[in-house]
Order: sequence, then C-alpha cells, then structure tokens
Amino acid sequence: MLFPDAHVYDLLKSDVRMALQLRPSQLREECELLDEGELIIIDEVQKVPALLDEVHWLIENKKQRFILSGSSARKLRRSGANLLGGRALRQTLFPLVSDEIPDFDLNRALNHGMLPRHYLMENPTMRVQAYIGYYLQQEIVEEAIVRRLDAFTRFLQVAALSNSEIVNYTNIAQDCGVSSKTVKEYFSILEETMLGFFLPSYTKVAKRRVIQSPKFYYFDVAIPNHLLRRIPLQPGTDVYGHALEHLVIQELRAFMSYRHPLKSLTYWHTLDNKYEVDAVLGDAEVAIEVKSSKNVSSHDTKGLKAFSEEYPEAKLYLLSLEDRPRKFNGVEIWPVEQFFKRLWDGKVI
Repeated sequence: MLFPDAHVYDLLKSDVRMALQLRPSQLREECELLDEGELIIIDEVQKVPALLDEVHWLIENKKQRFILSGSSARKLRRSGANLLGGRALRQTLFPLVSDEIPDFDLNRALNHGMLPRHYLMENPTMRVQAYIGYYLQQEIVEEAIVRRLDAFTRFLQVAALSNSEIVNYTNIAQDCGVSSKTVKEYFSILEETMLGFFLPSYTKVAKRRVIQSPKFYYFDVAIPNHLLRRIPLQPGTDVYGHALEHLVIQELRAFMSYRHPLKSLTYWHTLDNKYEVDAVLGDAEVAIEVKSSKNVSSHDTKGLKAFSEEYPEAKLYLLSLEDRPRKFNGVEIWPVEQFFKRLWDGKVI
C-alpha cells in the first residue's frame, strides 16, 4: 500500500517461486529493464536464497532499490546465502502495539494477542489454535529442521510453561524427554524463525551479583496462553500476572526497536533471588516492574528500590492495575494503559 508503483515478486505464489528457483537470473534479466532507482519488493525472500546474489548485482550495477521481506532469516543463514553485508538494513515488524490501536483494550490484548486478525476478532480461539497447530509447525516442517515433530510439539508446550521465566535448559530437557543440546537447538529454531525471543540479563557489575541466563518469551502473548489453554484469563490469578508481564515486555521490545534501536532491553535478577526488575531500558536509564495488583504495597517496590541502590540515576516505574497514577516510596506507579501512552509520547525514555 505504501509503494503502489513498486515491482513485486510474491514468492508465496508457486508459479513465481518455481520460475525463480529454476532460473534466479530471471530476476536480473527483468529488473535490468527498469529505470535506475526503481523499487523492487520481494516477499518471503528466504524461499529462494539464490536471489540474493542477483539482488546484490542489481544494487551494485543498476542502483536498484529493494525491500526484501520474510518470516525467517534462519534458512538464509543456514544456506550460506548472500546476506548483503553493508548493503541492507534489517528492520523487524512486530505485532500491533497499543499506540496503533485508537481504542486499545488491555484485557482484549491479553486474551486475544496483538496479531491484527486475532486482536480484531470477537472470539479468536479457533483461529489462534489453528495458527499454533498448523502454521507454526508447518514453518518448522517446511524448513526440515526437526527430526521428531512430536518432541518439538511437546517442547512448544513446555516452553510456554517457561515463558517469561529464566531459561533452565536441563529442567526443560527432562520435561521434554530430549537432551539439553536438543532443547538449545529448539530454542534457536524459535528465535531464528522469529517465533520467540530471549530477553538478556542486565549484567553491568555493581554490588550485587546477578543471574546471567536469559528469559524466554514467545513473540506474542496469545501463543503461550493458548498452548496451555489458559483462555479466558482471570484477573487476580498468577497466569494473568504472567500474561501482563509478557504483554508489557512485548510492547517495550517493539518500542525500543522502533524508537531507540541502539539502546538495550534487559531484565535484572540478583543471584540470591531476593530482588528482580522485569525490564531495564538502556544503560540503567529506566527500571520497570509489572504487578497485576489493584493495590500496590511497599513489598511490591522492593526490587525497584534495590535496583535504585545500585543505579541511583534510574527512573523507577511500577505498572499495575490501579486506577490512577501516583508516586510512592520514590517509585512512580502507573496504570498499564496510561504508561503505554506516556511511553509512545516519549515521556519515559
């Protein structure tokens, strides 16, 4: 829609894909007839990695411009394809964020997820289950990267149980009945096919020793909820709190990528398990804790206060289900939806 005059190659169309698989040079032959600087879009480019050599040639010799889109970089990397080093910028498009939805509904987002079709439907359960049961597994099968689909399916559920938790490969391997090495490979598959991501630990040395293992999250909050059949989520439950934390991290991840791509998003957890902060923005510039409580107490702020002792310049935020924002014990307490608005208005970082 943004580029109606672009020349588009949609590799989901079998005839287009087959023709270019047989003769990748056809792309160059057709694009040589275009004027210098004309825009060419290739969708699902990972399906024909050999096209990237032709793209490289056209950039260098014809000054053509390209938008190359796709759902997985894994196949390109594993095939040894030309990754256009120094000639291409990588951008990630995330699920919807609150700022893109004029009448954003927090509970709808938690139960439906933020993929556009899922969020907009009145009851997306069947569609989300189909997405998980067919699309996600088909992505894996198509790339021929899993030998035992039954073990991988079990892993998807165990990973959902570990969603938003610090990753322990040994425990997950025992639950799945596979080796720790296989579990690491499974997580790598989820990460490289963009179905999940790791949140690293903030490890800058101060006084307290911290855990250095990452946390894992599926790319959309609906996936673990539906894998574990937690829908509808009930406020006041542990699973509601986990989902709320996931949604906040999902929103922060998109925000930092879109607005502050050179700044990091991490979490902080002391080695003695006494203190934790759900999200750290930049170099300890902002610390955020998420609680699904309507009545925040001093106990809820202890992680943020401990972080402040280590990094006194950090802004401290606690996101909750309270009705009004307030400041308590040096911590700003904000309703989640109001915090999201401040975030996208540039008032947080």
